Amino acid sequence: MEFSTVVRRRRMVRNYDPDRPVPAELVDRLLEHAVRAPSAGFSQGWAFLVLTEPADRELFWTATAPDTGRPDPAGRGQSRWLTGMRRAPLIVVPLADRSAYLDRYAEPDKGWTDRDESRWPVPYWYVDTGFAALLMLLTAVDSGLGACFFGIPVERVDPFRAAFGVPAELVPIGALSIGYPAPDHRSASLRRGRRPPAEVVHRGRWGLTS
Repeated sequence: MEFSTVVRRRRMVRNYDPDRPVPAELVDRLLEHAVRAPSAGFSQGWAFLVLTEPADRELFWTATAPDTGRPDPAGRGQSRWLTGMRRAPLIVVPLADRSAYLDRYAEPDKGWTDRDESRWPVPYWYVDTGFAALLMLLTAVDSGLGACFFGIPVERVDPFRAAFGVPAELVPIGALSIGYPAPDHRSASLRRGRRPPAEVVHRGRWGLTS
């Protein structure tokens, strides 16, 4: 598939065919592409929890799913969203490791031996792990799969850690549901429309768009 086609076709898929598991070779391809993401100082401060077994996926949803009776901002229950997402045969949780970056930049060629986090203009451990997640989203499209990146609620992070034995220094930046797409309901947020380059691109100086 042409790269431009992959980019145009990428969208968040929220319903999956539960009877079509993701082949092992495609799972490996997703992860092989994820670790090709760029990272500051080649720190590669990421890890990936891969859940393919039904019991593990059920444990994930039990640990992380919000209260399905709580209405969403549009006034609807969340059960429809969760029903489709729970059908995904594959869940990947990208985890960011801040210490890998602080350790890397304390090495002689970088020299920040104090490991002072204030030196970092942004937390690149989250940025880089996000790059890895995006590569998995694009690889899913290129492989004929659908995927959705979604957040783990703050109050559910500790139960998630406990359920899977995730070390405290690793932070889940979200999770990806992956599988073969089934008909789903498009997000109401799409009615906002995509902002065109003319609205967000500034050429040479702020406010100059051409």
